[in-house]
Amino acid sequence: MNRDLHHYRKSYEHGELNLQNVSEDPFQQFQEWFQKADASEAIEEANAMTLSTVGEDGFPRGRVVLLKEFSKQGFVFYTNYGSEKGRAIAKHPKICVSFFWPALEQQVIIKGVAEKVSEEQSVAYFKKRPRKSQLGALVSDQSEPIIDREALETKLVALEKQFEGLEIPKPKNWGGYLLRPSAFEFWQGRRSRLHDRIQYLKNGETWDIQRVQP
Repeated sequence: MNRDLHHYRKSYEHGELNLQNVSEDPFQQFQEWFQKADASEAIEEANAMTLSTVGEDGFPRGRVVLLKEFSKQGFVFYTNYGSEKGRAIAKHPKICVSFFWPALEQQVIIKGVAEKVSEEQSVAYFKKRPRKSQLGALVSDQSEPIIDREALETKLVALEKQFEGLEIPKPKNWGGYLLRPSAFEFWQGRRSRLHDRIQYLKNGETWDIQRVQP
């Protein structure tokens, strides 16, 4: 338990980030970085992001979720609205997501306000999910206690029989959120911990861009 981690460090040397070579549009900048991460064989899930919320107990909490869509409107992910994260967003819709791609020595942090997507959009995405994922969403009362895993698997078997040969309906309390960004930060690791950090801050219909110290 007393393992010394003081010497754990890495020299970041893969790239640099300058005000002169970033896009004026943070969505375009994100798309360029995401496409590079997605094409990298060293990154298994480029769309994995840490979602941070403030819980009903007032504590912040982060967990990894998957980005499913992004556009000029914002960033979309799906979950159970009754889950811990769903309840947190209902009370405190200001949230933050972050992407870390170690192979590229890059990180993106995005802050903004979350809102539910339309029911039609949630249904359309749910129909695209693999059947087992659909059943998983239906069987789980996410974040609620359960006596053991066997009880969960028993529920799954029962639902598989119930919907054998039938279309699986989207749970009423399941769907998507759209994060509408108000701030982006692009981080590029550099030598000697003098990392590059470029921020985009929403100012009306435009974005103010600035470099901040590492």
